Amino acid sequence: MIISCPACSTRYVVPDSAVGVEGRTVRCAKCRHSWFQEGHLVDPSQSQAPAQTPPQASAPPTAPPATVQPLADAGMENAADETNPRKDAAAPSAAEFREDDTAAAMQPVQAPHETASADAIAVTAAAPATRAPDDSAPQTPVMVETPPQPVAAVYDDTEVSQFDYEPPFQSRRNPLKLWTAAAAIFAAVAFGTIAAVSYWGLPDWVPVSRPTFAVNQPDLVLEFPPGQQDRRTLPNGTEFFGASGTITNVGRESHQVPSILIILRDERDRIVYSWEVAPPQPSLAPGEQVTINEAVTDVPRSAKFAEIGWKPG
Repeated sequence: MIISCPACSTRYVVPDSAVGVEGRTVRCAKCRHSWFQEGHLVDPSQSQAPAQTPPQASAPPTAPPATVQPLADAGMENAADETNPRKDAAAPSAAEFREDDTAAAMQPVQAPHETASADAIAVTAAAPATRAPDDSAPQTPVMVETPPQPVAAVYDDTEVSQFDYEPPFQSRRNPLKLWTAAAAIFAAVAFGTIAAVSYWGLPDWVPVSRPTFAVNQPDLVLEFPPGQQDRRTLPNGTEFFGASGTITNVGRESHQVPSILIILRDERDRIVYSWEVAPPQPSLAPGEQVTINEAVTDVPRSAKFAEIGWKPG
């Protein structure tokens, strides 16, 4: 069967089995247009006609000339002998009217006034013989301008059609906005980490060296003379350590007093004991001084030296 595209009018020659009786959706290989092609309907009366009637090709096509030609030849021959004395000079040759081998033997010489009638009868008699083969011959197929495409390419159901369902269009995200958001998050995390380390200090699991004492406080002077440090063993065998010192504000403004850290070291300068001492008052006025007396027991026997300073952050 021949199908034609409704959009670009391109025609394709396809077998009937490709479309089927129920029809199917096809697509043009030239303009990619899709449409529903109706199936090839078969007439039941036409499908049974060849079985009931014999084929027409078996009938002899030369039957009409055999019945008409002899009658015309007999009448024409008698008329030519009676009315035309110059039969040999004016009559046309018999070879000019030869239609086939059988009619050539029976061709008469015609008179001038009956030549037109004889020609008409001969043409009329010979016409069925010449047209009969044309009626029974198969029709020449219609030539298509564009070469037919393969059936598999036209009816390929695996390809994605432009008419298939698709989700609503979503605009692409701007990469600049994504990078800006990432930079803002990184800056917030970095500043938060710096603030936490400044306030609480580094955690203990961080493998970095930490200062033993904090930096000196401005306008605050911490004095713990070695002569006022007492290290001895009590009668009950307990190790005792005591220290006395002062904190003085030498500035012109009040200052907060941080905690004090006391560290005991052994002969190898290793820290064997440490504790924190809270100040007697949280702040000192300009020129004010406070005295600290601190003692502790059960210190290690290996402790030999003491260091006193401000507790780090």
